[in-house]
Amino acid sequence: MQEKTHSVKPDSGELRHARLVVRRAEPVDIPAIAALSRRIYHPQPALTSQMIRGHLNNFPDGQFVAEHEGLIVGYCATFVIDEATALGAHTWTGITGGGFAARHDPKGDWLYGMDVSVDPGHRRLRIGQRLYNARKALAKRLGLKGIVFGGRMPGLARRLRDAGSAAGYLEAIKERKFTDPVVNFHIAQGFAAEGVLEGYEPGDRESLGTASLMVWRNPEYVEGRNRTASSLARPSKVRVAAVQYQMRGITDRDDFKRQVAYFVDVAADYKADFVVLPELFTLQLLSLEKTPLPPMQGIERITSYTEWFIGFMRDLAVEHNINIIGGTQPTRHENGTIRNVAYVFLRDGAVYGQDKIHPTPSEAYWWNIKGGDTVNVIDTDCGPIGVLVCYDAEFPELARHIADQGAMLLFVPFCTDDRRGFLRVRYCCHARAIENQIYVVMAGVCGNLPNVENMDVHYAESAILTPCDIPFARDGVAADTAANTETIAIADLSLTDLEVARREGSVRNFRDRRFDLYRVAWTGAPPPPVPVSSKAAGQPGPPKGG
Repeated sequence: MQEKTHSVKPDSGELRHARLVVRRAEPVDIPAIAALSRRIYHPQPALTSQMIRGHLNNFPDGQFVAEHEGLIVGYCATFVIDEATALGAHTWTGITGGGFAARHDPKGDWLYGMDVSVDPGHRRLRIGQRLYNARKALAKRLGLKGIVFGGRMPGLARRLRDAGSAAGYLEAIKERKFTDPVVNFHIAQGFAAEGVLEGYEPGDRESLGTASLMVWRNPEYVEGRNRTASSLARPSKVRVAAVQYQMRGITDRDDFKRQVAYFVDVAADYKADFVVLPELFTLQLLSLEKTPLPPMQGIERITSYTEWFIGFMRDLAVEHNINIIGGTQPTRHENGTIRNVAYVFLRDGAVYGQDKIHPTPSEAYWWNIKGGDTVNVIDTDCGPIGVLVCYDAEFPELARHIADQGAMLLFVPFCTDDRRGFLRVRYCCHARAIENQIYVVMAGVCGNLPNVENMDVHYAESAILTPCDIPFARDGVAADTAANTETIAIADLSLTDLEVARREGSVRNFRDRRFDLYRVAWTGAPPPPVPVSSKAAGQPGPPKGG
């Protein structure tokens, strides 16, 4: 939906187009939206880049921006929720899933308004009105009963003594005894104040943490009419392949490339959308050294391969038309530290890097590996995905953070040296699949490298894991491999089944979380992931895993 204004240059008669556009938000808008939110809410907490990415991934049709002459000056976030939750007592954190729109229910009855932000310098353009109109149009198009949200009451603290209570204050506004700039604006937009939400947003001191339950009922709603489906940023099914890669001595770089290309080619021949290689499989390149290197020198040496590795892996992804989770490659960070980076090579040529957040004690001691500090989903042509490296899968907060951002696929490259270490990763990966109702694909190394320090022997049973419920495999394993055998596991994964399980499953772990009691709050405010170039030797990035 677009609105255009035209003005005429007096000296030439030429038309100049000053455009104010309300449109669907896109991933490229995320930094601008986050900056807008910080300007508006400072010093209070604002929407983070990860939250906004969660909005776009969980319900792409429901997010709008107002763009004035190329500048993002307004943002409107919504999701769909069931009637009992929407019209019952709730808090902002609880109903929005911690601000991620993680409780979006495609089968819900009501559109819930999560946030409307308007740049203070552009408030005379009726941007708020335009965004509310966009919400109404969406509710009508989807055949929803209407729109609900918790509205601020910034005059409450000042008039509480006169009103006696929040409910009394709201009633006085409806009777036109008091005025409140926000409540009156909402009423002017056609919303009715149908109650008070206590404790809705404790940080809103002007509203005493209270909100008005604002409701707009869709005049075009017809009971029993088929709902219009909203578009999703993912297909209904994806095919994934996990490579269990054997470590062994090689003769030169081309020998390494041939082995990697073989498995990528096999996965592509099976028409897989994703192929996953293990953590630290690039340390096979250290077998090229004439004499064994001490651990610290070895890890320094392997970082010199980063640019070369990224270049040929990116080419493989494009040539074979497949998305590659390229295991991990130790990479020197711009501040001089070394991180263990999982590089993701998309079939359109884009390259992303995800640092390992938690180095194991062995990695930290022998290689002085440092942990990263960001975990973000990566947008692919099959929807958003997440990557956690080995030991990171043993920390449930990270996977929850990824799931909240909209990922239904989690890839875990791992490297373990015995069965006990492997089982720690395996059991935790399956727990992540169950508690977040997502798929987890884990790929590990086997074999040995006798002349490479701290990479002697390995143990792996790679697997493609599912939640444990009726739509999935009986034991929650879509595919797996024999222990310590070089091979590949392939499975088709239904994202539609995940959506149904989250909404109607025997258990609904992801939906039934008690946001009134707990949530994962990422304390940093990093930007969303951006592609790294082939000149990535100095890029941040995520090595022996847990």
